[in-house]
Amino acid sequence: MFKIEHSMGFPRKSRFMGKKLFIGSLAWATDSAGLQTAFERFGDIEEATVISDRETGRSRGFGFVTFTEEGPTQQAISEMDGTDLDGRPIVVNEAKEQAPRGNGGGGRGYRGGGGGGGDGGGRRERW
Repeated sequence: MFKIEHSMGFPRKSRFMGKKLFIGSLAWATDSAGLQTAFERFGDIEEATVISDRETGRSRGFGFVTFTEEGPTQQAISEMDGTDLDGRPIVVNEAKEQAPRGNGGGGRGYRGGGGGGGDGGGRRERW
């Protein structure tokens, strides 16, 4: 669900996503099942996911909980934000839609290869 806001005369969608919560500062040991268990007392959960690194499979320390209805989100935020889960105080906020990434993705990291040195790598005429 989106709220409509007006910016410069044009309506635009707010990034608030009513049924979805962002959960941050998770312990490495917290998994999706543990996240669901911690939040299910507030209402029916559609999905609880701890985000993992693609390469290592290790938790990235945050996740999302999506309720089937919007009602439980505010209560879950007020009661769970700052409480301990698996030995760490967690951060609980309303999830926002991911901001669009720039033109074609982020940085490319190390590019390798590269030009020659010294004489500029090309043929030069003598004067």
